[in-house]
Amino acid sequence: MSQQVRRRAPFQVLVFPYRVSADGGFVYALLRRADADYWQGVAGGGEEGESPLEAARREAGEEAGVPADAEFVTLDSVATIPVVNVTGSFMWGPDVLVIPEHAFGVRCGSAELALSDEHTESRWFTRDEAMRALRWDSNRNALWELDHRLRQHSA
Repeated sequence: MSQQVRRRAPFQVLVFPYRVSADGGFVYALLRRADADYWQGVAGGGEEGESPLEAARREAGEEAGVPADAEFVTLDSVATIPVVNVTGSFMWGPDVLVIPEHAFGVRCGSAELALSDEHTESRWFTRDEAMRALRWDSNRNALWELDHRLRQHSA
């Protein structure tokens, strides 16, 4: 029986796992990429027929072992990324030059993440530590928004 192959959709997702720290604040998990030496949230591509939230749930499960029924926070932060930086080609044709990256947070009850082979390690950071560790401005922007929303909601 042949397995249905889903095609890559022209968008990316970025997911920051978070949990409540011992002092009642928040900490954020960053993952170190195996193919490059930098920290990021869970990042990956959407598949044809998926919404950005569905892709975020799938990617967080595949890359960090986050349960699909975990509590996700949809962020307003959306960046655009050159398509060749993501796929290495113009796979959606010559007119698709950039694709959106939709950002999310996901609440984790446990400090343990189950990493895929895409990452060599994960670590929990305070917001300020994570801001210094992140490579991409779009990641810092999304993390700032998530942290702000969580602090506003818990106040």
